[in-house]
Amino acid sequence: MEVQIAALCDSAADYNGKLCIIGTFDTILARNFPFLHPQCSIALRLLFRDDDAGVLPVKINIVNEDGQSVVPPIETRLEVVIPDDGVFFTRNMVFNMQHVKFEKPGAYSVDVTVNGRPVAGIPFRIAQYQPQAGQPPANA
Repeated sequence: MEVQIAALCDSAADYNGKLCIIGTFDTILARNFPFLHPQCSIALRLLFRDDDAGVLPVKINIVNEDGQSVVPPIETRLEVVIPDDGVFFTRNMVFNMQHVKFEKPGAYSVDVTVNGRPVAGIPFRIAQYQPQAGQPPANA
């Protein structure tokens, strides 16, 4: 199994096998804490080969720098069937998240496991917005 894409973004969708990703990011600025992030998506494109066939558990966990879950982990199952006329199988997965609460600034990660094995980590940070002289206010 190969992770071809793992991204934290503003929005993502799977349109007939095409993974559409809008606004990837690694930093969120917040004025106050706790901070409620209104919406984001986790976009994955996974490639499987013959030896990966079967029903595989997939787990998405957003953790803080202490390894504590920010929200309850998302758990699902993915059926991998390699076509008779193909040598691989790809699957796009999009997880939409609304109203994710972050208690404090710091380093965070979206950790992805497939079949109990860590396959991707998407690091990001939440930072306190610090206005600079002469800069317009942020929309955070």
